[in-house]
Amino acid sequence: MRVLPATGRLAATGRVGAMLRQAGIDPAGGPGGVTVAVTATVEEAVALRSGPGDRFLAVCDTVSPSGLRDALRAGVRAVLRSSDLTPEQLAAAVYGAWHGDGRVPYSALVQLLGGARAADPPRLTPRQQSVLALMAEGHGNAVIAQTLSCSPHTVKNTVYELMGRLQARTRAQAVACAVRWSLI
Repeated sequence: MRVLPATGRLAATGRVGAMLRQAGIDPAGGPGGVTVAVTATVEEAVALRSGPGDRFLAVCDTVSPSGLRDALRAGVRAVLRSSDLTPEQLAAAVYGAWHGDGRVPYSALVQLLGGARAADPPRLTPRQQSVLALMAEGHGNAVIAQTLSCSPHTVKNTVYELMGRLQARTRAQAVACAVRWSLI
Protein backbone atom coordinates (compact mmCIF):
# COMPACT_ATOMS: atom_id res chain seq x y z
CA MET A 1 0.00 0.00 0.00
CA ARG A 2 1.13 3.51 -0.77
CA VAL A 3 -0.22 6.68 0.83
CA LEU A 4 0.39 9.68 -1.43
CA PRO A 5 0.14 13.20 -0.01
CA ALA A 6 -0.58 16.18 -2.20
CA THR A 7 1.58 19.25 -1.64
CA GLY A 8 1.04 20.64 1.85
CA ARG A 9 -1.06 17.66 3.01
CA LEU A 10 1.43 15.92 5.33
CA ALA A 11 -0.75 16.35 8.44
CA ALA A 12 -3.78 14.91 6.68
CA THR A 13 -1.67 12.08 5.29
CA GLY A 14 -0.42 11.30 8.81
CA ARG A 15 -4.03 11.22 10.04
CA VAL A 16 -5.02 8.78 7.29
CA GLY A 17 -1.96 6.64 8.05
CA ALA A 18 -2.92 6.55 11.71
CA MET A 19 -6.46 5.52 10.79
CA LEU A 20 -5.11 2.73 8.61
CA ARG A 21 -2.90 1.46 11.44
CA GLN A 22 -5.86 1.68 13.84
CA ALA A 23 -7.85 -0.46 11.41
CA GLY A 24 -5.05 -3.03 11.29
CA ILE A 25 -3.68 -2.08 7.86
CA ASP A 26 0.02 -1.32 7.35
CA PRO A 27 0.19 1.95 5.35
CA ALA A 28 3.77 1.11 4.32
CA GLY A 29 2.82 -2.28 2.91
CA GLY A 30 4.45 -3.84 -0.11
CA PRO A 31 3.91 -3.08 -3.79
CA GLY A 32 0.82 -4.15 -5.67
CA GLY A 33 -1.60 -2.95 -3.02
CA VAL A 34 -3.98 -0.05 -2.91
CA THR A 35 -2.76 3.51 -3.45
CA VAL A 36 -4.41 6.06 -1.15
CA ALA A 37 -4.12 9.69 -2.27
CA VAL A 38 -4.80 12.35 0.37
CA THR A 39 -5.71 15.63 -1.35
CA ALA A 40 -7.80 18.75 -0.97
CA THR A 41 -9.91 18.03 -4.05
CA VAL A 42 -10.76 14.93 -6.04
CA GLU A 43 -9.25 16.58 -9.13
CA GLU A 44 -5.85 16.66 -7.37
CA ALA A 45 -6.21 12.98 -6.53
CA VAL A 46 -6.89 12.11 -10.18
CA ALA A 47 -3.72 13.99 -11.16
CA LEU A 48 -1.69 11.79 -8.76
CA ARG A 49 -2.98 8.54 -10.24
CA SER A 50 -0.17 6.61 -11.90
CA GLY A 51 -1.94 4.30 -14.32
CA PRO A 52 -5.11 2.54 -15.38
CA GLY A 53 -4.26 -0.76 -13.67
CA ASP A 54 -3.68 0.51 -10.15
CA ARG A 55 -6.11 0.17 -7.27
CA PHE A 56 -6.63 3.81 -6.35
CA LEU A 57 -8.51 5.36 -3.44
CA ALA A 58 -8.89 9.14 -2.98
CA VAL A 59 -9.39 10.80 0.41
CA CYS A 60 -10.39 14.41 -0.28
CA ASP A 61 -11.59 17.47 1.63
CA THR A 62 -14.10 18.40 -1.06
CA VAL A 63 -15.81 16.26 -3.68
CA SER A 64 -17.50 18.09 -6.52
CA PRO A 65 -19.79 16.34 -8.99
CA SER A 66 -17.47 17.21 -11.90
CA GLY A 67 -14.42 15.98 -9.98
CA LEU A 68 -16.25 12.79 -9.07
CA ARG A 69 -17.15 12.25 -12.73
CA ASP A 70 -13.50 12.72 -13.73
CA ALA A 71 -12.37 10.31 -11.00
CA LEU A 72 -14.83 7.64 -12.07
CA ARG A 73 -13.80 8.03 -15.72
CA ALA A 74 -10.13 7.74 -14.69
CA GLY A 75 -10.85 4.47 -12.89
CA VAL A 76 -10.52 5.67 -9.29
CA ARG A 77 -12.08 2.88 -7.23
CA ALA A 78 -13.21 4.90 -4.21
CA VAL A 79 -13.59 8.55 -3.21
CA LEU A 80 -14.03 9.45 0.45
CA ARG A 81 -14.53 12.78 2.20
CA SER A 82 -11.87 13.32 4.85
CA SER A 83 -14.19 15.28 7.15
CA ASP A 84 -16.47 12.35 8.03
CA LEU A 85 -13.94 9.53 7.67
CA THR A 86 -13.60 6.82 10.31
CA PRO A 87 -10.99 4.04 10.50
CA GLU A 88 -13.71 1.47 9.80
CA GLN A 89 -14.91 3.30 6.66
CA LEU A 90 -11.34 3.71 5.45
CA ALA A 91 -10.57 0.02 6.00
CA ALA A 92 -13.76 -1.00 4.18
CA ALA A 93 -12.87 1.30 1.27
CA VAL A 94 -9.31 -0.09 1.07
CA TYR A 95 -10.56 -3.68 1.03
CA GLY A 96 -13.27 -2.71 -1.46
CA ALA A 97 -10.75 -0.99 -3.74
CA TRP A 98 -8.53 -4.08 -3.58
CA HIS A 99 -11.48 -6.24 -4.72
CA GLY A 100 -12.71 -3.78 -7.34
CA ASP A 101 -15.66 -2.32 -5.45
CA GLY A 102 -16.50 1.37 -5.70
CA ARG A 103 -17.40 3.82 -2.98
CA VAL A 104 -18.40 7.49 -3.36
CA PRO A 105 -20.09 10.11 -1.14
CA TYR A 106 -23.87 9.85 -1.49
CA SER A 107 -24.59 13.59 -1.82
CA ALA A 108 -22.00 14.02 -4.60
CA LEU A 109 -23.37 10.96 -6.40
CA VAL A 110 -26.93 12.33 -6.24
CA GLN A 111 -25.75 15.64 -7.70
CA LEU A 112 -23.76 13.84 -10.38
CA LEU A 113 -26.77 11.79 -11.42
CA GLY A 114 -28.86 14.96 -11.71
CA GLY A 115 -31.14 14.28 -8.76
CA ALA A 116 -32.28 16.72 -6.16
CA ARG A 117 -29.46 18.24 -4.19
CA ALA A 118 -29.04 16.79 -0.74
CA ALA A 119 -29.56 20.28 0.70
CA ASP A 120 -33.02 20.70 -0.87
CA PRO A 121 -35.78 20.32 1.71
CA PRO A 122 -38.53 17.84 0.86
CA ARG A 123 -42.05 19.07 0.24
CA LEU A 124 -44.53 17.97 2.87
CA THR A 125 -48.30 17.85 2.84
CA PRO A 126 -50.20 19.84 5.48
CA ARG A 127 -51.00 16.57 7.32
CA GLN A 128 -47.32 15.58 7.32
CA GLN A 129 -46.34 19.01 8.65
CA SER A 130 -48.89 18.73 11.46
CA VAL A 131 -47.74 15.24 12.42
CA LEU A 132 -44.10 16.33 12.29
CA ALA A 133 -44.77 19.32 14.55
CA LEU A 134 -46.51 17.09 17.10
CA MET A 135 -43.68 14.54 16.86
CA ALA A 136 -41.23 17.35 17.59
CA GLU A 137 -43.17 18.08 20.78
CA GLY A 138 -42.63 14.47 21.80
CA HIS A 139 -46.16 13.12 21.32
CA GLY A 140 -46.82 9.49 20.41
CA ASN A 141 -49.09 8.25 17.65
CA ALA A 142 -52.18 7.94 19.87
CA VAL A 143 -51.97 11.56 21.10
CA ILE A 144 -51.23 12.81 17.58
CA ALA A 145 -54.28 10.93 16.26
CA GLN A 146 -56.49 12.38 18.99
CA THR A 147 -55.16 15.92 18.41
CA LEU A 148 -55.66 15.74 14.63
CA SER A 149 -58.97 13.86 14.86
CA CYS A 150 -57.83 10.93 12.78
CA SER A 151 -57.10 7.25 13.36
CA PRO A 152 -53.81 5.99 14.84
CA HIS A 153 -53.43 3.97 11.63
CA THR A 154 -53.47 7.20 9.59
CA VAL A 155 -50.82 8.70 11.87
CA LYS A 156 -48.70 5.56 11.56
CA ASN A 157 -48.86 5.75 7.76
CA THR A 158 -48.08 9.47 7.79
CA VAL A 159 -45.05 8.90 10.04
CA TYR A 160 -43.89 6.15 7.66
CA GLU A 161 -44.18 8.54 4.69
CA LEU A 162 -42.33 11.26 6.63
CA MET A 163 -39.47 8.94 7.44
CA GLY A 164 -39.09 8.13 3.77
CA ARG A 165 -39.24 11.72 2.59
CA LEU A 166 -36.80 12.91 5.23
CA GLN A 167 -34.59 9.82 4.79
CA ALA A 168 -34.63 9.29 8.54
CA ARG A 169 -34.44 6.03 10.47
CA THR A 170 -35.84 7.31 13.74
CA ARG A 171 -38.36 9.91 14.85
CA ALA A 172 -35.52 11.93 16.39
CA GLN A 173 -33.68 11.98 13.05
CA ALA A 174 -36.87 13.09 11.31
CA VAL A 175 -37.30 15.97 13.73
CA ALA A 176 -33.62 16.94 13.39
CA CYS A 177 -33.95 17.00 9.59
CA ALA A 178 -37.10 19.08 9.84
CA VAL A 179 -35.37 21.60 12.10
CA ARG A 180 -32.32 21.76 9.80
CA TRP A 181 -34.56 22.47 6.78
CA SER A 182 -36.82 24.86 8.77
CA LEU A 183 -39.88 22.69 8.16
CA ILE A 184 -41.09 23.14 11.72
